[in-house]
Amino acid sequence: MSKNQNPQIENQMTDSSSKIEAIKNLIFGENIQQYDSEFETLKKEIDDKKAALESYIDEVRGELMQSIDSLSTDVNIRITDLEDSLNNKTETLDAQKVDKKELGQLLISLGEKIGK
Repeated sequence: MSKNQNPQIENQMTDSSSKIEAIKNLIFGENIQQYDSEFETLKKEIDDKKAALESYIDEVRGELMQSIDSLSTDVNIRITDLEDSLNNKTETLDAQKVDKKELGQLLISLGEKIGK
């Protein structure tokens, strides 16, 4: 018996829903269509703005990565130049500096020659 009642109840509910939908369309029909149209327009505008922002973000990200690479290269070049300069100055100082042991030996040798 319950199987026979369920289709009847479903038919009544479907009829009620369709009647409510018909009344809603009569009362609000044009306004709902207008609202739907406006919502679709807004949704499209939001999607367009989102796509534009994502494109801009990608562009900025690319420029930042390029700037970082350029800066990294520049820093590496400067570090290499500083290392080379430091090595050159160290070599120059080594060449100009007199070793204390060697100077001591030269003075002893000079003293012995003077004493003879």
